[in-house]
Amino acid sequence: MKLYDNRAWFLVLPALVIVTLVGILPLIAVTNYSFQDLFTLNNPYWVGVDWYRNIVTSERFYASLGRSFLFSVIVLSVQLPLGIWIALLLQRSNQFIVSTVLVLITVPLVVPWNMIPVIWLNFINPNAGLAGRLLTWLGVGFDYKFNALHTWIVLVVMDTWHWLGLVVVLAYAGISSIPPAYYQAAAVDAASQWQVFRFIQLPKMKTVLSMAVLLRFMDSFMIYIEAFRINAGGPDSATAFLSLDLGEEILSFNYGPSAARSIVYFLIVLAVAWTFKAATSARAPTEELTT
Repeated sequence: MKLYDNRAWFLVLPALVIVTLVGILPLIAVTNYSFQDLFTLNNPYWVGVDWYRNIVTSERFYASLGRSFLFSVIVLSVQLPLGIWIALLLQRSNQFIVSTVLVLITVPLVVPWNMIPVIWLNFINPNAGLAGRLLTWLGVGFDYKFNALHTWIVLVVMDTWHWLGLVVVLAYAGISSIPPAYYQAAAVDAASQWQVFRFIQLPKMKTVLSMAVLLRFMDSFMIYIEAFRINAGGPDSATAFLSLDLGEEILSFNYGPSAARSIVYFLIVLAVAWTFKAATSARAPTEELTT
């Protein structure tokens, strides 16, 4: 019988303490507040599930939920194929080009979130911004303040500029891990580029792409700073996502309803992440049998 040294678990204690302080305890506190009506912590009033009932029976909640899901679907539909395409181009390039592109494309990842909308508002400014002046010179009417389509375009392009580097890095890492023997076997079989991508590269990128999908969904689904700074949910609530509704409740000092919204949004993200994980785990044994 092999003996295990359980003292190694003490190495995990710092991480457990941090997770407890910044994650578990705040979640318990917010859950408690979601069942109360309180303006200050000294005067709580128990209301049970009233706030949750108001949320799930609100048409505004479902409209915001639909917009949040739509935004996540759009950015994933743009960023995943684009990131994979760039990674495939890098895989055929020399080391200097690869290093240069990876450095440049990941620079936006280190820009603070609150500065992203400021940069883009200046960029599309028709009086001083490069893109704004170019659109004016071309005679293209672009009004992100009062045109909902233009506002969505700004948000999608801005989010893609900010996070595309993450998808490219993960996809390129997956491609780079493929042994040369796979490509040699494909060359012997006279496989086309599409067949190489479909049967060799894409399956090898599955793990890292799953990570990219989860990370990008969770972030895009709860987008707040960018949408708020660009148009504050406008025009006519066209970009009023779930996170903006939550921010409005907090700024209105409705702490009970805002706590309930936080829990509902947390459960939505958790449910989607769990469903995605369960679906990918269920497909794995089937794919192994077919291969």
